[in-house]
Amino acid sequence: MTKKIIYLFVFSLISCSKPNPEEYKKYINGYWEIEKVITSDGIEKQYNFNQSIDYLQVKDKKGIRKKVQPQLNGSFITTKDREIFTLKIENDSLRMYYVTPLSKWKETVISAKEKQLIIKNEAGNLYFYKPYTKIEL
Repeated sequence: MTKKIIYLFVFSLISCSKPNPEEYKKYINGYWEIEKVITSDGIEKQYNFNQSIDYLQVKDKKGIRKKVQPQLNGSFITTKDREIFTLKIENDSLRMYYVTPLSKWKETVISAKEKQLIIKNEAGNLYFYKPYTKIEL
């Protein structure tokens, strides 16, 4: 029950401010790793280590999302899979519309800053991303 309250509190904090979704576009580019997920029913899952991270690249209203695996030498192994999306501003929100041969879906950028990206999927799950930083051994 308390996790639902936390979820509602986080969502209300994010939605109370009136950010300009156009501003979010400049922060989307880069390597992002999931920090945590809060499901639509309030369950929170922390991600302390990510074997793969998301690389997002946006130009104008088009974007690409790829999964990459960081290597110890600083390079990345890139999968052949990539998802192409279109950015649209609707109802004061920035939406990412994906279309693949097998499916189509949308995600909503709840917040995008230099140090955090929050995306909500169609199921209502909130994904909190932080910029990827190379692991120093």
